Amino acid sequence: MNAQLKKGVLELCVLSRVSKSDCYGYELTEHISAEMELAGGTLYLILKRLRDEGLVETYLVESESGPARKYYHLTDKGWQAYKQQYEEYREFSAAVERLLGEVTI
Repeated sequence: MNAQLKKGVLELCVLSRVSKSDCYGYELTEHISAEMELAGGTLYLILKRLRDEGLVETYLVESESGPARKYYHLTDKGWQAYKQQYEEYREFSAAVERLLGEVTI
């Protein structure tokens, strides 16, 4: 998959997944990488930026099988950002579909 295409939607994919339920980094990486190939550490950079921007917050949960896991939770600001990005993506996607429909292969 083209890296530029992925770059534009990865943040939206992260926000979407975290909007469904709190999750920890590895879980999120596994979920998204099941659908598209990711470079190592890519999602952690996105998660750090989202946390710095106040879109997600973190909390630790003790694990029986190792160190505590850092879970990510969408903030109110994160919900607003997710809704806005989702709407923008839908509009963009519809425009691309219309343009692609004009071309015959």
